[in-house]
Amino acid sequence: MKRKLDTTLAPADTRASIAVDLGAESCRVSLLRWIDGKPEITLVERFANAPREVTGGLKWDLAMIQAGLEVGLRRCAAIAEEGIRSIAVDGWAVDYVRVDADGKALDDPFCYRDERTIKAERALHRKCSPARLRELTGIQLLRINTLYQLYADKQQGLPEGRQWMNIPEFILSSWGGACVAEHTNATHTALVELYKRQWCREIFQAAQLDLACAPKIVPPGTVLGKLTGPLAELAAFRDTTLIAPACHDTASAIAGIPAVGNDWAYISSGTWSLVGTLVEQPRNGEAAAEENFTNLGAVGDRICFHKNVNGMWLIRQCMAAWEAAGRVWDVADLVTAAELVEKPQGLLEVDDPELMLAGRMLERINAQRAKRGFAVLDESPSNAPVFASLIFHSLAARYAKVLDRVAFHSGKKLKRLFVVGGASRNEFLNRLTSEATGLEVFRGSAESSTAGNFAVQIAVLEGSRDPVTGAYAEQVSRWAGLFVAALETGAR
Repeated sequence: MKRKLDTTLAPADTRASIAVDLGAESCRVSLLRWIDGKPEITLVERFANAPREVTGGLKWDLAMIQAGLEVGLRRCAAIAEEGIRSIAVDGWAVDYVRVDADGKALDDPFCYRDERTIKAERALHRKCSPARLRELTGIQLLRINTLYQLYADKQQGLPEGRQWMNIPEFILSSWGGACVAEHTNATHTALVELYKRQWCREIFQAAQLDLACAPKIVPPGTVLGKLTGPLAELAAFRDTTLIAPACHDTASAIAGIPAVGNDWAYISSGTWSLVGTLVEQPRNGEAAAEENFTNLGAVGDRICFHKNVNGMWLIRQCMAAWEAAGRVWDVADLVTAAELVEKPQGLLEVDDPELMLAGRMLERINAQRAKRGFAVLDESPSNAPVFASLIFHSLAARYAKVLDRVAFHSGKKLKRLFVVGGASRNEFLNRLTSEATGLEVFRGSAESSTAGNFAVQIAVLEGSRDPVTGAYAEQVSRWAGLFVAALETGAR
């Protein structure tokens, strides 16, 4: 997606900005500077992230994440002598931090893949049926949703604390921002009423959850205050504004697609593949509910209408198994090798719940194949290209089926497909997807969430004060085009 820099766009205040993108595999701190009126975006800090099996379950190392981000922010301060104008944080959804009266974390947050929610989901559905939950929220029924995690906390007798916040909002709060639930992130909790866009009392009551522990819902682009604490003692951070962007990284990634018109869909492709399109009004009819599509918040009061499809999680889990067996595969090399093997016989059902679980992925894939009457595959590292080819062909086929239903439910005649996120670089998968869907595939930015994060920040700071209007969405899109081009320029 080649774009010329729009030199007519430049902020009045040319201090730098910082975008933090929290990922389930890595966390990134990026710096936006204005050099001779043009934007330059630099990845200043990147560090690995992964949940750990500890006493009590599968959890994130919150102290490690916070320490890594502080390193990144300090490095940004050292680079940007002009000062830092703003900071915003986006990240994966559904996981949260419980805090005490002083806003301090009570414990490390659970990872959404912890299996405790299997039991919690079943128990909660006896109190509030899946059909009723769907009717109230318009949200895809997934056991990873915050609702089931909070209910699992209650089943385990864990302390409620004063409040809970999703992880991006908690990070902003820890730096001095107000305690909030940004709307795009809040919708993914399965606790928000679809049309009223507020916490759903009926669900809170059914789950016996304290509504007072849920923070105020605010739209993407809300200013949360000024940076305080030790970082604010640095010269660059003495007047830095904290902003809640689209805190859900998928919503940020979609905001980072500078596409116009009504004929395009998206795949935000990473650990998960989010396959869908933007709509002005929710799609929550009987068929959409039965097919488990979701209606999540997007920038400019729009809706990300999409479906979760298993993504690069499958190949990453396989790579971990091969590494344990003594062979480390590079992703690019594996993709190249996968193109050279024969087309697989018998595709995977990639959304099989068994393939969502951590560990033993090679065994899980072969178990599915055996159950469906296909030959099991050699699990040795030397046969990795065969597994990779099977996964990529299976993902492309699944994308095609989902996109066909996206077009049906949205009423759109789709022609273009924008693939953003880390897996957008997988040209083999992109080609298979184009062949399977019949759509023209455009490779968006691998760092689309960063582009969208910056676009929301600058649109708000440059005067778009009402973040729930179409005009605001248009401004975000214009800034996103500029930042996508800057990211491409920096990558060359």
